[in-house]
Amino acid sequence: MSAPSEAPRNSVRRVVLASFVGTTIEWYDFFLYGTAAALVFNQVFFPGSDPQIGTIKAFATYAVGFFARPVGGVVFAHYGDRLGRKSMLVITLMLMGVATFLIGLLPSHASIGIWAPVLLVTLRFIQGFGVGGEWGGAVLMAVEHGHGGRRGLHASWVQAGVPVGLLLANGVFAGMDRLLSDEDFLAWGWRIPFLLGILLLGIGLFIRVKILESPVFERMTQEKRQVRIPILEVIRKHPKNVLLAMGMRFSENASFYVITVIALSYAVDWLDVPRSTVYQGVLIGSAIQFLAIPAFGALSDRIGRRPVYLAGALLMLGYPFLFFQMLDSRVAWVMCLAIVIGLIIHALMYAPQAAFFSELFGTNVRYSGASLGYQLASPFAGGLAPLIASGLLARSGGESWPVSTYLVLMGIITIVSVWLAAETHRREIHD
Repeated sequence: MSAPSEAPRNSVRRVVLASFVGTTIEWYDFFLYGTAAALVFNQVFFPGSDPQIGTIKAFATYAVGFFARPVGGVVFAHYGDRLGRKSMLVITLMLMGVATFLIGLLPSHASIGIWAPVLLVTLRFIQGFGVGGEWGGAVLMAVEHGHGGRRGLHASWVQAGVPVGLLLANGVFAGMDRLLSDEDFLAWGWRIPFLLGILLLGIGLFIRVKILESPVFERMTQEKRQVRIPILEVIRKHPKNVLLAMGMRFSENASFYVITVIALSYAVDWLDVPRSTVYQGVLIGSAIQFLAIPAFGALSDRIGRRPVYLAGALLMLGYPFLFFQMLDSRVAWVMCLAIVIGLIIHALMYAPQAAFFSELFGTNVRYSGASLGYQLASPFAGGLAPLIASGLLARSGGESWPVSTYLVLMGIITIVSVWLAAETHRREIHD
């Protein structure tokens, strides 16, 4: 759709706000786990191991959420293409909020033994299942309500929920770290950020239940153009676009988790730098990225999705080596600057991504197509990145060049995928 008259301007703003707030809350929940895995889960749920081995085990459970994301993406995309976008957003938000709250209540390994990590993995799977279905619905609500010439901007606000969620997660952890001793933080302080998730859940639900269903989806249902099994339809008719979307995620997803998660464990475990230094860098970087994403999203409306995305992928190709050199300086402001620059480069890829992926597919399979391409890459790019990077650091004795080389390989996959993808920013999406 391209005519703004099909959805009142204030309705578009409400939908974009609801998508942004809900996405912020869901990613707050998701990122809490990554921060806790880097700092405390190795001691709380995997005691008795070498610290580096314990961290690798914690990141292995972290990866479970990423492998659950495609499952959630397929399930919620099926019903999102059949029954509507809005109801899926409410269900996924509830799954994430409840699972996060329960992680905060989990007994430690010292209390219940092996059942502690088992329950942790189960709740992590539920987190991944929920966030796997959330992204596609939130993006499509923003894309399908908005003006055709501003799809990149509108969809980028959904993406902007990610740095805000990261900002909140690291901010709450940093606050606990500052207020509590190391002993209290390890004993109970780490639980507070997870328990606070239930309050954010209430705020998110209050906002999301008030929005209207996508007018593009409603028109499709009136014309009875739904397909019986959307996921099979998208695989049969759009396999190339699904694969290209997956490839476009590799550099973006892997680099993000190295910059925001591995940097934390690398600084603490290998550089003996206070974790507060990395917290500060992530907080500043997230705030700047929050501003950069809508700006780059609007830029993609003017010059196209491919040029913006490709610029980020090319810059990320060489940046990891400089990134680790800056971290190795052990100078607080240099380390912070390394994270800030990395997140700005990441924003070049992440900002146009939501609109780009959505525009690759028709309305009757758009939820399934966008979710499948986005979420299938998650286990192999984002999910395995902390695990692979931690393993490479442990194997090399803290040398960073293997991790940088790994990110270069991810970057080559993304550059080739963006190069092969068609430009979509002027494409109509009502079909």
